[in-house]
Amino acid sequence: MKTTAERARLGGAGVVDEVWVDGAAPYLEPITARPSTWLRRLIETVRPYRMAVLAYLGTRALLLAVAIVNGLHDHSVLNQFTHWDGIWYAKLADQGYPRFVAHGPTTLGFFPLYPIVIWTLGHVFVWGTAEPLIRGIQYAGLLTSLTGGLVATVLVQKLATGWWDEASGRRAAVLFAVFPGSVVFSMVYAEGILIPLAIGTILALERRRWITAGVLAGLATATEPEALILVLVCVVAAALELRRRGWRDASARRSLLAPLLSVIGGAALLSFLWAWTGSPFATLTAQRYGWHEHSDPLALVHLATKLAAQISFTHFNHPAINLNLVSGLLGAIALFVMLALVWRARREMSVEAIVWTLGISFVALTAAYPFSANPRVLITAFPAVMVVGRYVTGKRFAALAAASCAALAGMGLLTFVGKTLRP
Repeated sequence: MKTTAERARLGGAGVVDEVWVDGAAPYLEPITARPSTWLRRLIETVRPYRMAVLAYLGTRALLLAVAIVNGLHDHSVLNQFTHWDGIWYAKLADQGYPRFVAHGPTTLGFFPLYPIVIWTLGHVFVWGTAEPLIRGIQYAGLLTSLTGGLVATVLVQKLATGWWDEASGRRAAVLFAVFPGSVVFSMVYAEGILIPLAIGTILALERRRWITAGVLAGLATATEPEALILVLVCVVAAALELRRRGWRDASARRSLLAPLLSVIGGAALLSFLWAWTGSPFATLTAQRYGWHEHSDPLALVHLATKLAAQISFTHFNHPAINLNLVSGLLGAIALFVMLALVWRARREMSVEAIVWTLGISFVALTAAYPFSANPRVLITAFPAVMVVGRYVTGKRFAALAAASCAALAGMGLLTFVGKTLRP
């Protein structure tokens, strides 16, 4: 038998191997190429999530096809992905905040973390070119949302598998990927950062990694206003830990780090706005007067009343029916169904996830029109979407996933252009 060095010289650096059979002369057999250690580890890490990843990538391809079809009517594909709030996020990243409080639509109506990320990444896209920075920011915003959506999909499966089992985890991740609200992961929207941070916070709290949870929540509170619910989630998690182990336990007291760190993002924003505009509530003012955002305990009643007034049996399209009203009402019905499933699975899901779901649901059901329980808000309440994968299986699951894909395509078709339907 020849040495390893001799075999290498014969076969050319691992291309062949020498085999002896019953003392006969050796023959050379090709060696199957083995991937490097890090690549093997990567493959093994990704393998459990391949169905979720394929579902997510497939829906992104579907939405790209929708945008291309829309583009046949002189609509830029990139501009479709930068529609609605994406225009404001790109503007904020490019121009920053005004130095005065405004009672109308301005960039003050949006939180800063997502624009900071896409501004930083946007310079990479225009490096060494004559392209304006705004173009690079648009590409960066889309890439950030796409990547965040993929990370969120994988984390959803990880979270659901911990509650139930691997099969339920895969179904939950697939439903999350094909849910109509996932259209925001193909747009310049801050959910591409908010939702992964929220899922990561809940995972960290479940594992009692208090500092990690607090940092993630703190970043989230600089992303969107509804992320402030994560502060309550951290408070509840810390209170439960102290109740279980007692105040005298030093490790239990460490749980207080989570709620303390969770407010850093929001506190930093308030401090900046106070110094920059003279009011710590400049963002709330812009949202209230610029976009008419406020809470209404009878929001669903008023939404249904407005929709009923637009329905005419004498002429279906007179007056025109506002599809945002339809989306909000159907979304509210779907949310009630999903909340019933959450209640059914309450002993299997973590308290942190349930608190987050109830908080987002409260915002959705009490938000005055035009902001209501639309698909974008529902996917933010991701545990409510995930729990459907716990109970819907087999052919019903396949039918539900197919119907959700069709609804996602329709959402993109109407959302990417015009003012018909906002995400």
